[in-house]
Amino acid sequence: MTPFTKLTAVAAPLDLANIDTDKIIPARFLRRLRGPGYEKLAFHDIRYDAHGNDRPDFILNQAPYRNSGILVAGANFGCGSSREAAVWALLDAGIRCVIAPSFGDIFTENSYKNGLLPLTLDASAVSALCDVLATSASPVLGVDLKTCTVTACDGRAIPFQIPPRRREALLSGTDEMAAILAHRTEIARFQASDRARRPWVYATSAASPAVGNKERPQ
Repeated sequence: MTPFTKLTAVAAPLDLANIDTDKIIPARFLRRLRGPGYEKLAFHDIRYDAHGNDRPDFILNQAPYRNSGILVAGANFGCGSSREAAVWALLDAGIRCVIAPSFGDIFTENSYKNGLLPLTLDASAVSALCDVLATSASPVLGVDLKTCTVTACDGRAIPFQIPPRRREALLSGTDEMAAILAHRTEIARFQASDRARRPWVYATSAASPAVGNKERPQ
């Protein structure tokens, strides 16, 4: 997982509430393997028309938001069905942070697991950011995870909070598997002592009597 420390990027004001995971990536694409072109699946049905052409009214098709690294969205972003692919599509499209008043719970978990920062601010702060970004000639935000501060393009600094464990994992780029593997020595030590204490737990199926093979009383 790529560490997240400080991000300074163009931010797109996607001021819509209840953007669900099917809008982020339509269900028909879920069997597609992640790879080249995956970035085009992000917001596919609201970003492109039936012929694959850009919809000019969609914010990410407008200058200067085409290369946004941050989205500022309405409440309940990422609601709907569980799909990790929604986070993959955003990341592959260059989005490392989504700022919103609230998020779908499963989307939040998938974001943290993949290195995307779901940053929660109160609704008034999000609305103010959207207004500034929509009118600024240089709609750039700074997100500093070390200081937990968002710096708006008008110079305002907005503090935010994030669970300490999540913050440390993002700063170091440590996903859950890497966190477990960091304790390999302790895990091996426990397994060795447990095997000596309870060898029957580790017996192979070949060495154990098969279920149903015992003779039944006549």
